[in-house]
Amino acid sequence: MASVVITLRIMPNSPQTDLHSIEAKAKERIMAFTGKDEFRVETQPVAFGLNSLIITFVTPEEKGSTEEVEKQIAQIEGVSSAEVTDARRSIG
Repeated sequence: MASVVITLRIMPNSPQTDLHSIEAKAKERIMAFTGKDEFRVETQPVAFGLNSLIITFVTPEEKGSTEEVEKQIAQIEGVSSAEVTDARRSIG
């Protein structure tokens, strides 16, 4: 069965937002969705001191759409938006 590699970009409300707190809460929601605790997390400069969180994770293809987990992450305090920027099918 195939897996899907998802890249999710999380934008905070401001440069002062605690990215570590957002990361921890986002990981909890992703683990509940995928059943796995394997992530790659990066911060990416946006502009004027604002950084986004980039979280890459693998989910089984049969899980379907990531729309629900995106909505859950977007509701975390301090998050402006959460969107999938890349989804790739991985066979193996």
